[in-house]
Amino acid sequence: MVYENTREADVTALEKLAAELHSRGYEARITTPDGRQPRLTVTNPAAVILAETVLADAGWYWWPWADRIAAMAEVSTAADVITRVLAVLPGGGQE
Repeated sequence: MVYENTREADVTALEKLAAELHSRGYEARITTPDGRQPRLTVTNPAAVILAETVLADAGWYWWPWADRIAAMAEVSTAADVITRVLAVLPGGGQE
């Protein structure tokens, strides 16, 4: 059951990232659709239109368009990148 172990590891990695993002004031929700990769939906509560999906696979966090965010071992770095992308700039603009 390699797939199940891998899926569990990916969910665990997303849980760690979600906890880090929660500590920074972001909303993060994990979904585990049947037959598909687990995913983390991250939202900036200061501007709910600023939301993105993050995947975990092969030791990396990924954007859904297949760009790497950071290694799974670098949870803080991944959170830095994600919060930078979802940041609201002073004056109400997006980064």
